[in-house]
Amino acid sequence: MNAETPRKLVLTITVSYRSAAWTAKSLAALAGERARSRDLDVRALVVDNASGDTPELRRVIDANGWQDWVTLITAERNGGFAYGNNVALRHAYAQARVPDYFFLLNPDAEVCPGAIETLVTFLEQDPKAGMSASSIQEENGELWPWAFRFPSWASELEEGLGLGPVSRLLDNHTVRRKMGGEVAEQVDWFPGASMMMRRQLVDDIGGMDESYFLYFEETDYLRRAKEAGWTAWYVPQSRVKHCAGQSTGVTSRRDRPARLPGYWFESRRRYFAKNHGLPYAAAVDVAALTAYSLGAVKRALRGEHSIPHFLRDLLQHSVLRKENRTVAPTAQFKPGQGPTPARG
Repeated sequence: MNAETPRKLVLTITVSYRSAAWTAKSLAALAGERARSRDLDVRALVVDNASGDTPELRRVIDANGWQDWVTLITAERNGGFAYGNNVALRHAYAQARVPDYFFLLNPDAEVCPGAIETLVTFLEQDPKAGMSASSIQEENGELWPWAFRFPSWASELEEGLGLGPVSRLLDNHTVRRKMGGEVAEQVDWFPGASMMMRRQLVDDIGGMDESYFLYFEETDYLRRAKEAGWTAWYVPQSRVKHCAGQSTGVTSRRDRPARLPGYWFESRRRYFAKNHGLPYAAAVDVAALTAYSLGAVKRALRGEHSIPHFLRDLLQHSVLRKENRTVAPTAQFKPGQGPTPARG
């Protein structure tokens, strides 16, 4: 690289909610990446989503001497994952130099050596690639080799029934898509645990939709990116260690499935109604209620466990109920807007 050419600026964005200890470990791994990288200027912006973690996070940053590359801001409220990331984007776009890349990283995720540079290098090779994501390594060292297709009525049917013949018939419609080998693959979407975004994509479509509190916001965002002509890639050569669900508890590994929180159903309903319309969302709910009812009988006969209260919760939040047919407008960051009020 020419000595006069500035290094690419990568801003890592971590939204923390009662995750100070995990965020500290994540920042320590980033410090190692900064030391290794010659071509990238890796910095971090941590958003405390009004959880009360700011004093502890400040103590960690100061104790390790990270003040020159870690910025800590406190959001005014806990508005969820999309909201916290938009707080960070507004702050970043208000600076003299806007980052070349934004790297969304969960507080319970730690980058492995070379993870960031690998994602940036991949995007540099394809101007239409808007986002790239790492492979995920679990706590026990095993690979979690999954990316996802956009959900549909067919995927709801397959997931609810859980029957082998139906699953094979709808194989190309299932949401979970197993990744294989060491070859990068174009996908519909991936979790926001480790997501690299080029600045031009954010310039084009803005930030995530804050009307989602948690879940489906990444799915919605990558759908918008695809509709705008951008592609998304799973890049297995980049790897992060992820302790799934430490921030929310919803996706943590359990012997038995846990009851899903109300905001999961709210986000699910919003995704289908916003992107496909109310009639489609209603059809999806009919398919899901029917499939999960039959699937629950099958699981009971086999001695397997279903998600507790799933059918009741799904119906309560369904667009089949008249009071659930209002779709809130999209709320998002767009370049050129002023910064969201936050405390440094």
